[in-house]
Amino acid sequence: MFVRTLSAFALAIVALSTHTAATATESAHHVAHQIAATKPLLIAHRGASGYVPEHTLAAYWLAIEQGADYVEPDLVSTKDGVLVARHENAIAIVDASGAIKEATTDVADRPEFADRKTTKLIDGVSITGWFTEDFTLAELKTLRARERLPQLRTANTRFDNMLEVPTFEEVLQLVAQANERRHQQALAKGGWKAALKVKPIGVYPETKHPTYFDGIGLSLEEPLVRTLHKHGYRFKTSPVFIQSFEVSNLQDLAKMTRVPLVQLLSASGKPYDFVIKGDARSYADLAKPEGLKEIARYASGIGANTNLMIPLVSGRLGTPTSLVQDAHAAGLIVHGWTFRAENIFLPNEFDSSANPADLGDMAGQVKAFLSLGMDGFFTDHPFLGKQARDAFVAGE
Repeated sequence: MFVRTLSAFALAIVALSTHTAATATESAHHVAHQIAATKPLLIAHRGASGYVPEHTLAAYWLAIEQGADYVEPDLVSTKDGVLVARHENAIAIVDASGAIKEATTDVADRPEFADRKTTKLIDGVSITGWFTEDFTLAELKTLRARERLPQLRTANTRFDNMLEVPTFEEVLQLVAQANERRHQQALAKGGWKAALKVKPIGVYPETKHPTYFDGIGLSLEEPLVRTLHKHGYRFKTSPVFIQSFEVSNLQDLAKMTRVPLVQLLSASGKPYDFVIKGDARSYADLAKPEGLKEIARYASGIGANTNLMIPLVSGRLGTPTSLVQDAHAAGLIVHGWTFRAENIFLPNEFDSSANPADLGDMAGQVKAFLSLGMDGFFTDHPFLGKQARDAFVAGE
């Protein structure tokens, strides 16, 4: 199939992604880790997904250029057991009428894959569409990424059908090259002392639907740990966090690697592995002091939905809870999710207009949560997130 000529921007992404760079030394990681602890972490949610289609090398590269401390790839598996970055294993979803409901690739337009459309039960939800685990990596690489929210982020659609679905290996190569470039620039300017102070870009992978993937013989944990260790992410001080909405896979990972783990907490529901096991506890239970103490036995932190920290009341920020203080008391860091700049995602007091796609005052929202002591946050808009974080740290 013909693929249109890439823009200069996309070509730069390809150039960056096709060379493997050396991983920064653990000593440099350790020094930078200590420095990073002095201000809240800026985590690029699916890359710079407010500006470029999510989970593409373009999105991760742009996030790094915009000042993100970490880039976040959601991980799912291909049929041949390769970890790739997609928000869901469903890469195109159709509704009851057969119309496209959501798509992150062009697979629905590819007649050679029409017979791959199927209906599956994913974490108890029936979904009809196309799924990564039904494609080999070679087949998946023939597809092209698309903007997941085309009606809201219309500008992002100009990159549709231009970018590949990246493997986790390729994401780590991109990060390694960015880190090596920063290391060499610092070395040239200020010598080895300056180079040791360079803060490396980190990675923040999420295991998506680990119980489901275990059930079909495509466990995520082993290839994830193997790939991280191959790239030097082996230690508690390594610039990486592994996150999951489930509990048992994090507990398993705690026995397989020393890198920091983060328990994700939603504002409703319960971990799917709890559903399978008949565990009556919910995310709300895990967010209580006793639940946090249990989490601290296998994880270094929590990734908390914003509503768990400051609930919305009639669309506006209400009274903060004690979650941040309780988590810190249990020895856990707190990273909040997800901060997006469009009005549709913001509490009403930060809206700029009645247009849901217009950008509002995300900085105001970020400040309200950082004031609670939140240690970092996920954002679709790293450029705006960095401005907000830096202004907060500066006391502005």
